[in-house]
Amino acid sequence: MYVVRPAAAAAAAFLGLALSLLGGTAASAAPGTGSPGAPSATTQKRFLGPVVYAHRGASAYAPENTIEAIDRALWMGFDWVENDVQRTSDGELVVIHDDTLARTTNVEQVFPGREPWRVKDFTAAEIARLDAGSWFGPQFAGARVPTLREYMDRVQDNQQRLLLEIKKPEAYPGIEEQTLKLLGELGWLDEKHVSQRLVVQSFSADSVRIVHRLRPDLVTAFLGTPTVADLPRYAEFTDRINPWHTTISADWVKAVHGLRGAHGKAMEVDTWIVDDATTARKVREMGVDGIITNMPDVVREAVGGF
Repeated sequence: MYVVRPAAAAAAAFLGLALSLLGGTAASAAPGTGSPGAPSATTQKRFLGPVVYAHRGASAYAPENTIEAIDRALWMGFDWVENDVQRTSDGELVVIHDDTLARTTNVEQVFPGREPWRVKDFTAAEIARLDAGSWFGPQFAGARVPTLREYMDRVQDNQQRLLLEIKKPEAYPGIEEQTLKLLGELGWLDEKHVSQRLVVQSFSADSVRIVHRLRPDLVTAFLGTPTVADLPRYAEFTDRINPWHTTISADWVKAVHGLRGAHGKAMEVDTWIVDDATTARKVREMGVDGIITNMPDVVREAVGGF
C-alpha cells in the first residue's frame, strides 16, 4: 500500500543500494508493502522526506482544481495532486472546492440574480459556461470547472496520483457510491490504482466510513484532529488522519503512528495547508508522513520530500 512514486525512482534505487550495503534490503525494510522492494513509509521519510501533495493542483501557480493546476503540478515534478468533488443539480460530479461558484468563477456575471450561486443549484452545462481562470490571472482566462470524469482523464494521461476529497457529503446524499461508480468505470478501482495511486478523504467521518464499507480495499483518510482517546475509533475504518498543521504536536503524531488502521498497517498523518519553509520543517520534525501544500516547490526545497 505504501509504494515509491515514479518521481522518486532514482532516490529509491539509491536507498535500496544503501540498505543492501548495510546488510539489508529495501524489501526487508518494508515487509508487507504493496510493491516488492518498496521502502516503508518510515524509511521513505528518513531518506526522501515526506510525500508532497499539490493541494487543488499547484494552486499557488494556477487556478485551483482546474486542469491547468494539475498540469502545472506535473510540470513542476509532482505527481500527487489533491482535489474536491461536489455534484451539480443534474447529478454530474464536478471538481470545485467552495459550495458556491462565486469566488472562483464569473457566475455572478453570467447568471445574475441566482445567488447564492450554489454548485448544487446549477446544471453541469451551466457550470461548463463559466470562466474559472480569469479570477486568478488573465493568462488563465477560459479555464473551466472540470467534471470529475474530465479531471480523472487528465490525471490518468499525466500518470499522476490522486488524493480525492468528497466535499460536503451531507449536501449530496449518495455521493460516495456515485464517486466510486465513476472511478470504477474509468479503471481507477483496479489493484494497481487502489494500491498505488488513489486515496479518498473527507471531513465527514460518516462519509469515510461509507467509502470503507463499499470498498474495503481503498486507502482512506479522515480530515481533522481527533483526540488521542478517540483515535482507536477512527482506526477501525480509515488508514490516515489528515489534520490542519496548527492543531498537532509530535506526541499526537506519535499516537497516530502507534495505531494500526483499517488495513492493518501503522496509521499515517498528512498535514495541511503548509506553504512556507519554516512550517514545513517544523511538521517534518513532528514526524508527519505527508504535507499537503499550495506551494509544493517551496515545501520540497525545505524538507526534501517527493
